[in-house]
Amino acid sequence: MAVNLDKEAYYRRIKRLYGNWKKGEDEFGKVDAIVVSVGVDEEIVYAKSTAIQTWLFGYELTDTIMVFCETKIIFLASKKKVDFLKQVAITKGNENANGVPPITLLTREKNESNKANFDKMIEAIRGSKEGKTVGIFSKDKFPGDYMKSWNDTITADGLAKVDISAVVAYTIAVKEDGELSLMKKAAAITSEVYSKFFKERVMEIVDADEKVRHSKLAESVEKAIEEKKYLGGADPSTVEMCYPPIIQSGGNYSLKFSVVSDKNHMHFGAITCAMGIRYKSYCSNLVRTLMVDPPQEMQDNYNFLLQVEEELLKHLKHGVKISEAYNAVQEYVKKEKSDLVAKLTKNLGFAMGIEFREGSLVLNSKNQYKLKKGMVLSVSLGFADLVNKDGKKDEQKKYALFIGDTIQINEEDAATILTPVKKKIKNVGIFLKNDDEDDEEEEGDDAEELLGKGARSAALLADRTRNEMTAEEKRRAHQKELANHLNEEAKRRLTERQGENQIQKARKSNVSYKNVSQMPRDKDIREMKIFIDKKYETVVMPVFGIATPFHIATIKNISMSVEGDYTYLRINFYVPGSSLGRQEGNIFPNPDATFVKEITYRASNLKAPGDPSVPSTNLQNAFRIIKEVQKRYKTREAEEKEKEGIVKQDSLVINLNRSNPKLKDLYIRPNIAQKRMQGSLEAHTNGFRFTSVRGDKVDILYNNIKHAIFQPCDGEMIIVLHFHLKNAIMFGKRRHTDVQFYTEVGEITTDLGKHQHMHDRDDLYAEQMEREMRHKLKSAFKNFIEKVETLTKEELEFEVPFRDLGFQGAPYRSTCLLQPTSGSLVNTTEWPPFVVTLDEVELVHFERVQFHLKNFDVVIVYKDYNKKVTMINAVPVNSLDPIKEWLNSCDIKYTEGVQSLNWTKIMKTIVDDPEGFFEQGGWSFLDPEGEGDGAEEDSESEMEDETFNPSGDDDEEQEEEDSDEDYSSDTEDSNFSGEESEGSEEESGKDWDELEEEARKADRESQYVEDDTTTSSNKKRKSRPSAPSSAPSKKKRRS
Repeated sequence: MAVNLDKEAYYRRIKRLYGNWKKGEDEFGKVDAIVVSVGVDEEIVYAKSTAIQTWLFGYELTDTIMVFCETKIIFLASKKKVDFLKQVAITKGNENANGVPPITLLTREKNESNKANFDKMIEAIRGSKEGKTVGIFSKDKFPGDYMKSWNDTITADGLAKVDISAVVAYTIAVKEDGELSLMKKAAAITSEVYSKFFKERVMEIVDADEKVRHSKLAESVEKAIEEKKYLGGADPSTVEMCYPPIIQSGGNYSLKFSVVSDKNHMHFGAITCAMGIRYKSYCSNLVRTLMVDPPQEMQDNYNFLLQVEEELLKHLKHGVKISEAYNAVQEYVKKEKSDLVAKLTKNLGFAMGIEFREGSLVLNSKNQYKLKKGMVLSVSLGFADLVNKDGKKDEQKKYALFIGDTIQINEEDAATILTPVKKKIKNVGIFLKNDDEDDEEEEGDDAEELLGKGARSAALLADRTRNEMTAEEKRRAHQKELANHLNEEAKRRLTERQGENQIQKARKSNVSYKNVSQMPRDKDIREMKIFIDKKYETVVMPVFGIATPFHIATIKNISMSVEGDYTYLRINFYVPGSSLGRQEGNIFPNPDATFVKEITYRASNLKAPGDPSVPSTNLQNAFRIIKEVQKRYKTREAEEKEKEGIVKQDSLVINLNRSNPKLKDLYIRPNIAQKRMQGSLEAHTNGFRFTSVRGDKVDILYNNIKHAIFQPCDGEMIIVLHFHLKNAIMFGKRRHTDVQFYTEVGEITTDLGKHQHMHDRDDLYAEQMEREMRHKLKSAFKNFIEKVETLTKEELEFEVPFRDLGFQGAPYRSTCLLQPTSGSLVNTTEWPPFVVTLDEVELVHFERVQFHLKNFDVVIVYKDYNKKVTMINAVPVNSLDPIKEWLNSCDIKYTEGVQSLNWTKIMKTIVDDPEGFFEQGGWSFLDPEGEGDGAEEDSESEMEDETFNPSGDDDEEQEEEDSDEDYSSDTEDSNFSGEESEGSEEESGKDWDELEEEARKADRESQYVEDDTTTSSNKKRKSRPSAPSSAPSKKKRRS
């Protein structure tokens, strides 16, 4: 047989079995020999006999009898199996075999009569200890003459039988590292199949309102494990289901693993799903409940069930009795919600390994076994027969909640979950409709009952059309509500902040010398030359014959020029009123003092007889040294400014465990040094640590992360983990609020000189390799994220951008794809990154929204009005509606306009007088209703008031006006009436012939009006000029 046997594992495990037997605890103390006999039965999936074979050898050996005696081991098997077992029988030169009893191999005879071999084995049993009792697995009963004749031989010889299933199970329950890694892989595959296939399929069914039977859905899950994409890279031949998936809904629930999925259609209520996958003979298990539109009571019960599971995990530790952990959970449920004690499942799980369910290690109130580090359990707990008060149909009235995970027992910490599938309400709840739609659904159900399916589909079609027509109206109504809420909330927020007076920071006062004794006694100072004191960063200059010190911070700039025989050194100083640049403060400690604006020095370039050097040398040296000192000072100031406002972070608590989540070969942005460097990112107890190949370290604490964003490599050339921080951190001498770790997926550059051919084998191979690389990287990053979320108990959650909702825009210089996440709008693939937290957004305004323009701009206004608004330019106009829909769904107010506004002035006005701003209507000035139609009406009514004023107060003023005004008012009125009449005609929906006829009438009438106007204007010059002539047009407007 070409199959290899892991000898080291065999020796380790057989020693453990014999060690426990020698201790003589429980049933082990009652047996003189152990007999394990395995026949052939394809119906038996799990048996203790086959489990111990798999545990020792890695394979099941059918028609094989194993007898373990005190001083020797006998195997009876076919010739091929004997050849396989020779690998452990021959122990020469193997140190690990020391202390292991020798193996005797007997070859089974083909004629089915194995009396001679049976006699040898009985003889060995008789010679082991007292030779009276044998340990067997009483539940394992294999059919066939071979097994029957062996069992008859034992019975005939008068040997007593003792069931040792429980003690052997307890022996093999503690898993070695190799076994744990297999079980973790099995759990990971189960999680993948559930998340990527089952959950997605249920969402599709609910979305499409399909009718699917539980049994059909279970079958589709079994078929899914044949596809590699759900197996995380595992070989499909090594993967099988532990049991057929159990899917239940619609009031019929049995929270056990022995039931099968029935043929009823899936009901859109509480849908329980249990599935377990076996990888290389090791089992895993996962149970989840998906809820479609769960009522509040159901959500509360589910959240309580999650708390109960957390409580259970806290008690499952090394050395704890199983019954104690069970009773602690019972007490917790009694204390918190006593009415649910009777509804709780009778047992809370079981030990798991090669066998799916270990009957002797069930989590119940009677089990006295102690848990040990390295055991793997399937915990499964639920509430059955719960009543839904809102349910109207039979399948809605009863429901059950069921959750379960594969867990690993630790030394001191709570048990570790190996199936990290999210199970919070937001992850398992499917929310479809609001209360208004419930009524519609009920009406539809009644119609279906009365008129059949045809009426139902027609009603659905009409309903869908009606909804599509009113979607924009619903959006506008929602935006109106948001507008009212927005102004009230902003006003309240600003009122609360009024007490917080902002202290404007004064410019740092730099004193050169605190007393005269610190002044240098240099020769240049005595000779009235310019002297630079590098220690105190001061320039000592002669002013009116007195050596005067000026700190380097007071010098704005310095210039030197040579004109003829003289060199000029000009020094400009900072004074109030001069521009200090963006980096400088513009406030002086004492602005009323007298300031020197500039000083110019002149020195000769000619060397006088007897002088050791040219006089201008001093100015040249001074110019050079002042520049150096100024540069050094500015660099230091810049570094100090960077450190200003940096919040002191807690220290990173290093977890020395080697199994920490870790990603290797990542680049960091921004770069630590000038060149980019690779490194590894590792998750510790309270934060991440990035260590570069050069040894540089960057620590990011979990509590300082505002957004953790995972950008997959779908449609991108890099895969990114981006952290947007609450408070800036320092590295590379600069402060940063955005840090990201990425790796390149494919070639970012392409060799254009290379001859391209569509069917080039190298190119096809390269594409295939890139696809595999993408899949591998995505799996590695996702695995890292899941481990981190488990480590932080989901306090840190990674957001994944919704690419389908993304739109193009230019937040900086170049256009990029901006993608929404659950809590932000981001672009992390380009640098600098763009991250906007949606909770901080007050409103979004669209500028330059006009029909003839292809692009518009998006302005994001923050709740903190002192913060500069964010502009996103050049957004394609076809993205306008999707963006509106997205913002509306996020409860963010948006407005639009045709003009670009001066936001700096607007925000300054608001900050200076917030009360006045909100008294005038607040943000309503941005609304299209206020800006467009409403504005026109206002301006029209103003003109009416100015032109037509029948009150007597303004009569005298009108009499003083000349007839030119009279004429202009008439023409304005006629224009207004014309515009309005056109509007009314368009609204009435008349055809072209009618419109032409009316236009001709309007022309004739306008001629008469002009004639009347000219005659009346001559008469009215003596009396009131404008009232009579304007009266007819006013009537026309009213009609």
